[in-house]
Amino acid sequence: MPAAPLIISLPIADRPTSYRFYRDGLGLEAVGELADDGIPEPLQFVVNDGLRLMLIPTGGFGWVIGGHEVAQRGQSECLLGLGAATPAEADAVVERVRAAGGEVLTEPTTQPWGYAGVFADPDGHLWMVSVTPE
Repeated sequence: MPAAPLIISLPIADRPTSYRFYRDGLGLEAVGELADDGIPEPLQFVVNDGLRLMLIPTGGFGWVIGGHEVAQRGQSECLLGLGAATPAEADAVVERVRAAGGEVLTEPTTQPWGYAGVFADPDGHLWMVSVTPE
């Protein structure tokens, strides 16, 4: 059986806001059939050949996960990571994220594990962009 891509699903408050953030801020490509609002449904972005990011409105997310409570905005149990080739590339990602409405929590800087910065998407999901030292 061919391997399907891994899909990470995140709850979102507003489809157009999240669509623009992930398209413009992170440069990801949305896939799928367009819904009446001009946004693919389901809203999925290709991260790479083996990974997709699916964004589900909070109400639908609650339906999918059954009795498990959807975390409130600003409460996060994971940190999603993006790799960058150079500090300049990491800086550029953070600037695009800021321009697309993301909240920069830590500006990119040299850390003990490499060059990194952390930001939140419009729904409070945490992301770290980092350059690992060679």
